[in-house]
Amino acid sequence: MRSLRGRPKRWQKAAALGALVVCLGVPFRTIASLVRQQGPQAPPPNQPEPPAAPTGKPQAPVPAQTGPSASISIESNLVNVDVVVTDQEGNVVGGLKRENFRVTDNGAPQQVTNFSPAESPITMVMLVEYSSEAYGYFGYKGADWARYFLEQMKPTDWLALKTFDLRTTLQVDFTHNAAEVDQALATLGFPTFHEAVLFDALFQTLDELRGVKGKKSILLMTTGFDTISHHRLDETYNLLKETDVTIFAVGTGEEIDLYSDGNIGYLQAKNQLTHFAEMTGGHAWFPRLSGELPDVFAAISAFLRNQYTVGFQPNTPADGHYHKLQVTIVDADGNPMLLNDKKGKKHKVVVYARPGYTAPKPGDIAPGN
Repeated sequence: MRSLRGRPKRWQKAAALGALVVCLGVPFRTIASLVRQQGPQAPPPNQPEPPAAPTGKPQAPVPAQTGPSASISIESNLVNVDVVVTDQEGNVVGGLKRENFRVTDNGAPQQVTNFSPAESPITMVMLVEYSSEAYGYFGYKGADWARYFLEQMKPTDWLALKTFDLRTTLQVDFTHNAAEVDQALATLGFPTFHEAVLFDALFQTLDELRGVKGKKSILLMTTGFDTISHHRLDETYNLLKETDVTIFAVGTGEEIDLYSDGNIGYLQAKNQLTHFAEMTGGHAWFPRLSGELPDVFAAISAFLRNQYTVGFQPNTPADGHYHKLQVTIVDADGNPMLLNDKKGKKHKVVVYARPGYTAPKPGDIAPGN
């Protein structure tokens, strides 16, 4: 795919106006101190390209190995957890075996019965806030930033594009064609509504993804604010405890901190995005400059494509309650795995996996499973 980095940026045309609005004291509700972001990094260059994508468009994308690198699925009484392991610098750790993984369910050790390391294609919904907040500044910026992710797409990946303001709109259904998504992002009209129904957009998208088989994820491009959703934040958190979709969040309002004295509103919005990602085994980034985006999106791609899937049959009750999960990595002697950093100092590896799952109720498990 051709590089998109040299294209005109519509959001920059609104930047001067946005800065003027801030200076004049119009509240953005988007204020906080910059927090340094850490997370997985891009893999080494010169990775082999996948085979050409099959032709045709399915009724629903059902790749055998697709989607996010840190999610969970429950099939009868089998729990599968997708895990990404990195060193302290964020480099993905490969070559691990079943014996390196330890899993506990509500504190009870589990026997890993299923294990598969794989590089997976991506199945993702790109969910972009496109409101007229600040005369469309955030909408233009989010749409422009989203286009950078397309440089990470491979021919076997599936991608859909949705935008939200007062309502959620499907712009492009699942496709292998990154150019189709790029065109849709480039030709979005002027943002119409001031509102942003973040929670409702997540509910609708997660509900639609229930019918998509395999691993899937959401790339959420937003300021983190919800202005008028029918669903509440606590309801959204409860939904995320049950979903097998991994959320990656890229905040679009961070640079507003440069123009303001600080407000608890943006910090709360930022914490929401971080919590959405952590609850589903993903990660959140809050870049200030477009120059940070290539590294951010390369990290998301690496996160999605490099995972270990570990499965176990719980020896804990199928009680319909939320169960806490913990995944740890050990060496050949059963001790916590340590890796050397650039200075030769040993550190524990970093594990990305969802922190829990909602167990099925006893009547939901088929006999004999």
